[in-house]
Amino acid sequence: MTDTDTDRDLLAELRSTFLFEGLDDEQLAFVAAHGVEVAFDAGVRVFSEGEPAEHFYVLLDGAVQLLRRVGRDEVVVTETSQRGVYAGATRAFVPSATEQGYMNSLRTTVPSRFFRLDGSAFAELMQRWFPLAVHLLDGLYLGVRSSEATVRQREKLASLGALSAGLAHELNNPAAAGTRAAHQLRGRIAAMRHKLAKLADGRLDGRALAQLVDLQEEAVERLAKAPERSALEAADAEDAVSDWLDAHGVADSWELAPVFVGAGLDVDFLDKVGATLDADFLEGALRWLAYTVETEGLMNEIADATSRISTLVAAVKQYTHMDRAPFQEVDLHAGLDSTVVMLGAKLSGITVVRDYADDLPAVPGYGGELNQVWTNLIANAAEAMDGAGTLTLRTARDGDAVVVEVIDDGPGIPEEVADRVFDAFFTTKPVGVGSGLGLDISKRIVETRHAGRLEFDSRPGRTVFRVRLPSDAAAAAAASAEG
Repeated sequence: MTDTDTDRDLLAELRSTFLFEGLDDEQLAFVAAHGVEVAFDAGVRVFSEGEPAEHFYVLLDGAVQLLRRVGRDEVVVTETSQRGVYAGATRAFVPSATEQGYMNSLRTTVPSRFFRLDGSAFAELMQRWFPLAVHLLDGLYLGVRSSEATVRQREKLASLGALSAGLAHELNNPAAAGTRAAHQLRGRIAAMRHKLAKLADGRLDGRALAQLVDLQEEAVERLAKAPERSALEAADAEDAVSDWLDAHGVADSWELAPVFVGAGLDVDFLDKVGATLDADFLEGALRWLAYTVETEGLMNEIADATSRISTLVAAVKQYTHMDRAPFQEVDLHAGLDSTVVMLGAKLSGITVVRDYADDLPAVPGYGGELNQVWTNLIANAAEAMDGAGTLTLRTARDGDAVVVEVIDDGPGIPEEVADRVFDAFFTTKPVGVGSGLGLDISKRIVETRHAGRLEFDSRPGRTVFRVRLPSDAAAAAAASAEG
């Protein structure tokens, strides 16, 4: 084949793409003369983000991925095999462009051929043939980028604000409970020291004091095993204890009776105390025992409050995947649970049912991004139920994949908007309401980022959003290649 035949073939191939089909023969000849055909094997990076933007690439055949850096990670923006798609020095024609390097990275997924046009030649043809379009495109690009940056930043702040407010609310409850219990504990310990000093002033027999200490230990053990009582059972028990205290001349029995009953101490236990001590020491000993069980109860409250705070902090670390590699084996159950904790305030009044598969494997993926998906699906379900209903989180194995379902019993998605729920920027919520993370982004995280699938079905009383993810790296790669 002669050079003339080769040139003719290249002109015909360029003409067959949507990008160049409108050029006349002279224009097309200019393009062909200033470019060259290049080929790359599968998995080759054609250019990298940040490198000098020297060339404009047009795909002639093959398949590519366009990637963008996000922090230390790279996100697949799009994947395509359409002939004529272009990338690279797309803004070389704008002298005022602030971008001095490639804005994205381009990688082949199969052996691919490109037409590579020098950036300066691309700028020349655009400015010579389409001067008005150059000015319009530059203004449009800068305007869209500025507005998009503003909107995205506002959405991120709104989402962060909502999560922060919910977390602050969840942390405030145990923190306040711990502070209140610590303040009460200080008073009980002071009172217990005072009573102990009176009991040990030398008038109480040493053997009786030792028996009283044994009774104190028994009271603490009973507190740890105190049975749950209904309101009626507790009232009956308090009446019996109060009658015993009144019969033995103990003042303010109505104050002591609830303390003893709450600690699991009954009339039989009080009989032991009465049999150990003389009447002169009985009331002081009973109040000392009451302070003891109250002190133990307050320490349990403090332990519970600090444990709840630790659980919330652990949930935040799990939710954000702090100190972890972005790509890892992800425990989906832990991610779902941490998301429920983070959205605790939004789920107030809603019953959360966990129907988890016992044999669910970890999946390869980006834990923080998947938690964003769970946040969006669960928050949307909570808003649909308007603070009352049942939210079911279900997981299951399905061959080489795992399935996560978020199910609510709200009114369902109206038919007239069902086809648009995955559209970018579409929402049924008023301005300022919602998590700020659209279902379109969730779909890209699941399908483009994890080679999975996100779908839903809805009817009044039951809406199911279903996420299907490959359960191993090989399956994920195969699914990504097929997609």
